[in-house]
Amino acid sequence: MRILLVEDDHGIGDAVHAQIASDGHTPDRVATLADARACADTVVYDLILLDLMLPDGAGLGFLRALRRQGSAVPVIILTARDRITERIEGLNAGADDYLVKPFDLAELSARIGAVARRYAGNPNPLVELGHLAIDLAARRITGPEGEIALSQREWAVFETLLQRPGNIVPKSVLEERLYSFDAEVESNTIEVYVSRLRRKLGRGSVETLRGLGYRLGRG
Repeated sequence: MRILLVEDDHGIGDAVHAQIASDGHTPDRVATLADARACADTVVYDLILLDLMLPDGAGLGFLRALRRQGSAVPVIILTARDRITERIEGLNAGADDYLVKPFDLAELSARIGAVARRYAGNPNPLVELGHLAIDLAARRITGPEGEIALSQREWAVFETLLQRPGNIVPKSVLEERLYSFDAEVESNTIEVYVSRLRRKLGRGSVETLRGLGYRLGRG
């Protein structure tokens, strides 16, 4: 998933950035609301991790503005404010979850996965696709011959397709899920990862629709 991390604390920001990157997501990290707005206006994110107290204002104002604009991007609030009234205010402003600092990074990973599954329309972490059994929470795929190991970027491509069953996913969307602003993308990168997925999961696991994009197959 392409995730926007809005956090001005360097220590927490470094830890969260490293955690979500190690989970196979593509994080963009900013420390101000101005930069967060610029990113949200430029990139379609799968999730936003939002601190409430930022140098140039309150995160709740940014969240409310997103919802007024009709944005349905999932938002998880990360904050040191732990009063019940403040949690209620955040949820009522449109947040999908609320995590109080300090928090366990493994719990953050679990909550990111849970929110993503809800938005994909399948809160159940266990999915069957043809001959494949997929555990979204554990990021584990099992085929007739046992467990199938995917690299982080192979998983990112597969997960993006899995979240949109039956829909065509443009190449540009897959590229956005894989790379942050400072990364260079080779012209054939997506083709390489799709080829690897077919080799590991079955030739029919990913369909190519020339000039349009890719679609999840049946393995």
